[in-house]
Amino acid sequence: MRKYLFCLLFLLSANAFGQLRWNQQYQQYVYQYKDIAIEQMQRWKIPASITLAQGLLESGAGRSELARKGNNHFGIKCHGWNGGTIRQDDDRNNECFRAYRSAFDSYEDHSKFLASSQRYSALFRLKMTDYKGWAKGLKTAGYATNPAYASKLIDLIELYKLYEYDNSKNYDKFMLKQTKHAFAGLSHVINHFNDNYYVVARSGDTFRSIAKEVDASYRKLAKYNERDKNDVLEEGEIVWLLKKKRKAPKDYAQRMHYVRAGESMYSIAQKYGIRLKSLYKMNRLNPDYQIKVGDSLKLR
Repeated sequence: MRKYLFCLLFLLSANAFGQLRWNQQYQQYVYQYKDIAIEQMQRWKIPASITLAQGLLESGAGRSELARKGNNHFGIKCHGWNGGTIRQDDDRNNECFRAYRSAFDSYEDHSKFLASSQRYSALFRLKMTDYKGWAKGLKTAGYATNPAYASKLIDLIELYKLYEYDNSKNYDKFMLKQTKHAFAGLSHVINHFNDNYYVVARSGDTFRSIAKEVDASYRKLAKYNERDKNDVLEEGEIVWLLKKKRKAPKDYAQRMHYVRAGESMYSIAQKYGIRLKSLYKMNRLNPDYQIKVGDSLKLR
């Protein structure tokens, strides 16, 4: 099933011997949607690792046509569906797939789809940590026709350590409330990186307007981003919602940043969620140092 997506996954994430390789875009997808997957796990008893692995595989890390045009991250077809639709070739030409208003709606419908179908009922008797059992059970129940479907899910879970989210005890209740609104298009999309959360500013945004949206202090928000509380933000700027870290994540593959035209120490610090003072200190630079295109900067 969904032959195109399996080919895409192979080209992006496998070497000549068919073994998965770490892919930054896939990791970013995990950072972006893990909170929704955990929330779904808590409500529907579906392992977050399975939800994330299926999302990665079925949507090509959010880059498939179904995901981009129809917010469909799980390749669910129209059977018994009264909502929006999108057409795409699959096992047959011009097949009907479900379309959603937001990625959150896709994740929610995926949970309902599994929980409400008798064919998947046996899966809900498995332990939440039994991701292998879930992966094999999905294949046996006919979620996908590809004979390697279960092994592909398991490989993704183990490569990106998605099983860690099945035991998550640190789910942020603040994010539980906000993620629903963000992915329903009612507010900025809240993203996750470096044990922090951020939004991308729109034209006319201020710290006050964003703080009001996420129910936070605009003074603290400006302080977290090392800015004046009255600053008007430029479209596309990253705005961190919690205090930034001193370094990039431990498991982040990119340890160095090479300066590009138009970048500043501040913009680089914002990009990785690192405190500006820490970025200077880590690289043994004085605050008055003017970076140049091609300079290499340590991120941790």
